[in-house]
Amino acid sequence: MFIDVQNVSKAFPCQGDGPAALQGIDLGIKKGELTCLLGPSGCGKSTLLNIMAGFLKADTGSVIIDGQAVSAPQRRRLMIFQDYGLLPWRTVAQNVALGLEVDKMDPSKRKAVITHYLELVGLAHARDQFPGQLSGGMQQRVAIARALAVQPEVLFMDEPFGALDAITRMKLQEDILALSRETGTTIIFVTHDIEEAVYLADRIVILAANPGRIHTVLKVDMPHLRERTSDDFVVMRDRVFQAINLKHEHPLEYYL
Repeated sequence: MFIDVQNVSKAFPCQGDGPAALQGIDLGIKKGELTCLLGPSGCGKSTLLNIMAGFLKADTGSVIIDGQAVSAPQRRRLMIFQDYGLLPWRTVAQNVALGLEVDKMDPSKRKAVITHYLELVGLAHARDQFPGQLSGGMQQRVAIARALAVQPEVLFMDEPFGALDAITRMKLQEDILALSRETGTTIIFVTHDIEEAVYLADRIVILAANPGRIHTVLKVDMPHLRERTSDDFVVMRDRVFQAINLKHEHPLEYYL
């Protein structure tokens, strides 16, 4: 496996004698796979993502990526959050350039790379605009272009579309699938939206809470070009509903 999570557990001091945030997590992820971590608030999915990315240290267990133990964040393993993280005083192109500047890339090559990834996310026309001039969806696409420009081996995404309207969210889901095919980047995507998980994922890892643990892993055996109204899509969505409903921890409406 490209990513191997082995017996990972994590508790926080504020929990006292309460259940662990994560307990005994074992998970393998193939290179180039798009994996969704699905579950309610408090099930530990963001905690697991942060441990995998190196931002948090597990109490027990380990995370191995490409044969190396994860002990800290690395530049080729990037996180995308809901809040975009763009620098408001820099243009779109200058924001995308951030990682390339750290790499001290030749300016002419850097310009070509910026252009390529802005074209990839459909924002070449906005390269000289500032973040404040863009919609939320456009800002998130800038953040995605900035991450992809340094050619990450893993992209961690923590509910990146949660604050966006439904139409923009659906468009960005399409963009992520296209980018996944184009770049072959391994993507770990946290969500509590069942339809989003079914639309995006090669596999869906369903987490349960109290303590945070893996409840079910489902392979999404559909082509990447998915129709949300197709019979296969509806059947897969119902399988996820049924798996979650077995736990009775949250009403099903929570996952919509």
